[in-house]
Amino acid sequence: MITASTGNHGQSIAFAARLFGVKAYICVPHAANPGKVAAIRGMGAEIVEHGERFDDAVRRAQQLAREKGYRFIHSANEPMLIAGVATEALEMLEERPEIDTIFVPVGLGSGASGTCIAAKAVNRDIRVIAVQAAASPAVHDSWRSGKIEVRPNETFAEGLSTGEAAEMTLEILSRHLDDFQLVSEEEILQGMVWWVERCHTLAESAAGAVLAAAYRLRISLKERKVGLICSGGNTSITHLREALGRYRG
Repeated sequence: MITASTGNHGQSIAFAARLFGVKAYICVPHAANPGKVAAIRGMGAEIVEHGERFDDAVRRAQQLAREKGYRFIHSANEPMLIAGVATEALEMLEERPEIDTIFVPVGLGSGASGTCIAAKAVNRDIRVIAVQAAASPAVHDSWRSGKIEVRPNETFAEGLSTGEAAEMTLEILSRHLDDFQLVSEEEILQGMVWWVERCHTLAESAAGAVLAAAYRLRISLKERKVGLICSGGNTSITHLREALGRYRG
């Protein structure tokens, strides 16, 4: 099998491939988080570096799939993948059934789609708010327009990095998502610092984005019970150093 990833999705596929004895190839951009790449290699998958951005790695993975006959696993247009990541929201609501608002980060939207499906199945009144980087707003803009949009992909936050929306997740988000927020690179870095300082949690940039968005909306959330999807503790030393060096509290 083959897929493209900036890190977290690649780790999940590498883990599953090792579990079932399948050879996995993970295409990553040259600037991928080195810690995530090392984790993928450590689980036995073969790394294929290609291009500067996630979208370049996707095209390479699709090309190799056609040429070699590999099973290409899309990081969004896969029903079972969406069902798998939906368990994060289900587990959250099983532990804290009083939650009425959930913030979830968006790269291509599998996590946000799964969160919508799980949350609305538990309680249709739960609000789900997606968050993406303003520097890579393709899914946000597609959700607003109702069609696939291509946008510049310039965020440092690899978990939010995509230049084009995906059909399946956009359809789900169009039907179920309540709101969609964009946050700046500065807000993401500040959110990462707050996770460390206030929650004693080493969270990567995608999680920084949801905390930043919740802070921005804090007045309207005053009477609500809020859950944040902290999707990954795999921040790079470079990103962590930048965040801590720029912000204090």
